[in-house]
Amino acid sequence: MSRYIVRRLLQAIVTLFVLSLLLFAWLRSLPGGPVSALLGERSTPEDRAALEQALGLDQPIFIQYLRFLERAAQGQFGVSTGVLPGRDALEIFLSRFPATIELSFFALTLAILLGIPLGYLAARHRGTFLDTGSVLFSLVGIAVPVFFLAFALKYVFAIQLGVLPPSGRQSVGINATHITGMYVLDGLLTREWDAAWDALRHLILPAVALSSIPFAVILRITRASVLEVLDEDYVRTAQAKGLRAATIRGRHVLRNALIPVVTTIGLQTGALLAGAVLTERVFTFRGVGHALAYGFETRDYAVLQVLIMMAALIYILVNMVVDIAYAAIDPRVRVR
Repeated sequence: MSRYIVRRLLQAIVTLFVLSLLLFAWLRSLPGGPVSALLGERSTPEDRAALEQALGLDQPIFIQYLRFLERAAQGQFGVSTGVLPGRDALEIFLSRFPATIELSFFALTLAILLGIPLGYLAARHRGTFLDTGSVLFSLVGIAVPVFFLAFALKYVFAIQLGVLPPSGRQSVGINATHITGMYVLDGLLTREWDAAWDALRHLILPAVALSSIPFAVILRITRASVLEVLDEDYVRTAQAKGLRAATIRGRHVLRNALIPVVTTIGLQTGALLAGAVLTERVFTFRGVGHALAYGFETRDYAVLQVLIMMAALIYILVNMVVDIAYAAIDPRVRVR
């Protein structure tokens, strides 16, 4: 097991190195470059040359990349020029990250609580109306773009019905104490129940929109995995021995069927960061996705660097943890 973990760590390091190289090359190829973002389009050639020298942009590209890695390792990504001008880019990420974590947690929890039971029931009642309806529902969840679903939910439940707030993380009139940056958790920790309830109401619509694709994927993977396990010989043997149906479903069917579902959940956890860009933008939910979208609009290179690098790092770490958990559940994975 330890050799497998070391191998996955080495793969994660190599992946992160390649991603940093791609990010460095991509940001340098964007129109205008960091100098124009800092000085503006009307800057003089002398000012541009002085800033390029100060930033080391007049050095060979290989030297620039090594300095980029050195600064990234120290957490020095520069100062924001667009999202929050004058503020350290890493601080912006750290201040926005709890909001995205809170939103992703609720979205993933919703997807798991609905996707796994519906997928299991669809497989157990194969060919029935429940099975057909679940499959069609999952196809709609995958096919409908997240931003369209977000706008539709916002229009119906916030604008037309007025039962849920249309944007933001908490109402303006709420005097809440913020400890972790996760508003629902903060309200529970401080026993400010009105603040926790208000933050939860603001989470419902963006969480539902963000959970649509993970829910559909988890449902389909669970259904396919349960169907595959139901056809295995050891399930038929357990049935022939006269074991109780509850024992067969829990110990033999569901336990083995959940192995690929665990991997899927891990992949969807990383994918939620990408979906959060659109969802947070629609609902003005000030998390990492909202900052990333605004960073593109304002060509805030410092913020783009730290947000993309940190999102990639989180994605890699989540998938590494899932792979290790997968190997612990199924020992056959370790020798592949």
